[in-house]
Amino acid sequence: MSTPYRIAVNAEWTSKCNALCPMCPRDAIQHPQLMRSDTWSCILQRLDPAEVFRVVIAGYGEATTHPRFFEFIDAMRGHPVRFDMVSNGHLLTPDKLAHLDGVVELLMVSFSSIDPQVYRRVHANLDQRRVMQNLQSAQAMLKHTRLGISLTPMPECLPSLPDTIGWLKKQGITTLTMSPTLYNRGGSMTEHELASERLRALIERHGLRSQEFDFVPGVAQLVSQWRRNQFKCVPRNVDLFISSSGEYLYCYNDVAHRHAIGHVETDSIHDTLRRREGMATIPSLCDQCNMRDRYRAGELARAGIGFLRSKWRSAS
Repeated sequence: MSTPYRIAVNAEWTSKCNALCPMCPRDAIQHPQLMRSDTWSCILQRLDPAEVFRVVIAGYGEATTHPRFFEFIDAMRGHPVRFDMVSNGHLLTPDKLAHLDGVVELLMVSFSSIDPQVYRRVHANLDQRRVMQNLQSAQAMLKHTRLGISLTPMPECLPSLPDTIGWLKKQGITTLTMSPTLYNRGGSMTEHELASERLRALIERHGLRSQEFDFVPGVAQLVSQWRRNQFKCVPRNVDLFISSSGEYLYCYNDVAHRHAIGHVETDSIHDTLRRREGMATIPSLCDQCNMRDRYRAGELARAGIGFLRSKWRSAS
């Protein structure tokens, strides 16, 4: 089957989390749950590299808290699709690191600040010292999985950003990324909006990788996706969220998991994407989202140029 563009899948092993980060509207999740083994098996059978170029194990929970973590990792071995994982780093114990090494291509740890007070406010309920020790262990242990850091673009994190970057680089961690947009997830972030121009300037100044490039396999497929979807929302259309219950969600900003458009047991990714491409906006989700209409022609061109620059730097 020939597809005009490939998408990223966001797979949520659990909607439960051990952190209480203020930027995450977790109170919107009414029934946090764990993914079942049979659901994960079904998802793996649905993943076709002709349609999916990357699977990010993330969602709105912390994957390392899942009691079947080792079993789920084993089920991924030998699969042709690329798997990445996002974690807050608190439970990245040596046994988990050893088990995921070589199965997960990129382990991305969210880290807000080297400043203990800032970290406690942003990554609430986590032990900064323990996370930092786990990062050092991961950098030393991982031989086949690349370790990366997702730097939090919240205003209180930015004054200590140079020191945070300095400490990470001192540990030998050089894959440092940041989003040029603080996503208004569930409409909860209006008081923390930052201009993308400022964040892009910081990304450029510190030599970081812009996270908006991680959800498209290339400029040509990004343009194809933008042209073929009648609803011009690039973030929605390049990513397919699969919840811990196995439901395909309309958008990853559906924090409450209320807008399912299919289920892995009955619907293929191909059919689900075709269904979504014909769907209009959902006012309760889209009217308050700061990503809606973000990527018009000019912004899309700037992102494409940045993508090519990033590829050139990586190859140099």
